Amino acid sequence: MRAADLDILFVPGLDGSGPDHWQTRWEEKLSTGARVEQDDWSRLALSPWRERLVERVAGATRPVVLVAHSAGVAAVAHAAPHLPAGVVKGAFLVSPPSRRVLRDLAACAADFADVPDIALPFPALLVASRTDPYASFAEAEAYARAWGAELADAGDSGHINAESGHGPWPEGLMRFAGFLKQLG
Repeated sequence: MRAADLDILFVPGLDGSGPDHWQTRWEEKLSTGARVEQDDWSRLALSPWRERLVERVAGATRPVVLVAHSAGVAAVAHAAPHLPAGVVKGAFLVSPPSRRVLRDLAACAADFADVPDIALPFPALLVASRTDPYASFAEAEAYARAWGAELADAGDSGHINAESGHGPWPEGLMRFAGFLKQLG
């Protein structure tokens, strides 16, 4: 699949993705990219986050590929069973936080922290770092197995955000392009 033939929906995590974050940069670069906005980026509440994502996917005019980071990955896992069948062609999932970390966040509701362990109804690539402070590599592996996602080892990359030196993240963009090719 080509990016030009898709609605690419970016799903940021807690506090949204700032101007230097790779998601923001990719969104600006990809003409068919758009952000799934939340009314409150500072609170991880299941219903509003899930409903906003479902609403955006349902309103898409082309096939959808989701590009999620951090708590946005958890939002995708929560929303997956509620998404219109066949619309989402794939999900590029980066640096999911563990349930353990989500439960310890004051900004996270208990139901949001209970990330489902169910197979996603679309192909997914989960990119995980071995030095992510928000999830061990073993926790990311467990998510990948449960979701039926391919796991990509990003090595010692921290949380794969601007703070870890991944502003433009060209390696990630190349991996994303490869993922789109796999989708057909």
